[in-house]
Amino acid sequence: MDTCIWPLGNGETLKFGIFDFYDTTWTHSAGLYIFAYNDGDHWYALYVGQTNDFSLRIPHHERWDEARRNGATAVHSVVVSQAANRDRLEKMLIQHLHPPLNIQQY
Repeated sequence: MDTCIWPLGNGETLKFGIFDFYDTTWTHSAGLYIFAYNDGDHWYALYVGQTNDFSLRIPHHERWDEARRNGATAVHSVVVSQAANRDRLEKMLIQHLHPPLNIQQY
């Protein structure tokens, strides 16, 4: 599995697996995900989110078509079991990466 290291903005990083939106059987795990595109040298985040269950959230995500229109080619995901950690890490990623499709401001 390909991976991508995303910076959290505090000197720490988080390692995500890289998946194809359509060809993946999503697990019943909780975690974080990023809709992203690659320009050949670098990954760019378009949307950062979290879920209690990848298998219920990702296949029917309301922002995927918009992300794809903006260039998204992959979903990066990482399992994060504890809700408090997901909240904290999602906030850090959004604050540091400024993904254009995240409308909420932290």
